[in-house]
Amino acid sequence: MDILFAFLTPEQMLFAFGIALVAGFIKGVVGFAMPLVLISGLTFFLPPELALAGLIFPTVVTNLFQALRQGPKAAWASIRMFKVFLISGGIMLVLSAQTVRFLPTQTMLLVIGVPITLFAFWQLAGRSFSLAQRSTKIEVLVGGFAGAVGGVSGVWGPPTVAYLTALGTPKNDQMRVQGVIYGLGAIALLFAHVGSGVLRAETVPFSVIMVLPALAGMWLGSQISDRIDQASFRKATLVILFVAGANLVRRGLMG
Repeated sequence: MDILFAFLTPEQMLFAFGIALVAGFIKGVVGFAMPLVLISGLTFFLPPELALAGLIFPTVVTNLFQALRQGPKAAWASIRMFKVFLISGGIMLVLSAQTVRFLPTQTMLLVIGVPITLFAFWQLAGRSFSLAQRSTKIEVLVGGFAGAVGGVSGVWGPPTVAYLTALGTPKNDQMRVQGVIYGLGAIALLFAHVGSGVLRAETVPFSVIMVLPALAGMWLGSQISDRIDQASFRKATLVILFVAGANLVRRGLMG
């Protein structure tokens, strides 16, 4: 705790807990957006490196819970089904994580935010954009893009959920697949940022202590998720995608 409060005041710690609670709640409802909410909220009052470190352990733990909610067999089936996505994303995540100290933050935010905002707006406006079937080439491209932005920002949910939404993935399957993809990605992110120096003795306590409010929020959100149908789930997913993407664009443009 002495190390922790060398970085944060008690007030900042409480604020960080509140952000983690909200991030967990949103994740519990739609299955994603925790890293996006955490990195957006924490960077308002913390250095980007500490904010990035803070989201790593909550992301690992909550996604393992989400991936295993329907049992290990279902999770393993999802791993096999999306192995191309996972491999391409994992490779790009590890490579891009090493550039986190050199890439301008505004560039990173715009690269993530612009395509996601356009996709969500297009769908919410009633336009049709769907993939009739899965394609290895598209999966490599989307997985690689998600991994590349995830390595530098800790955020790889929006490209992933946009792809799953375009495939018309049923709600329960989408929640489980997201948990598997994000969970394995979070483990890769953890090791990548041990190597990059972002996750180290001084920052690990902050990341670990953020797990508790994140799990509490996720449990609350899951109570709502169990009660909504496929159409409501899809709409909620797109609305959160749009808001999150637009916020990233705003921050990228304003600096």
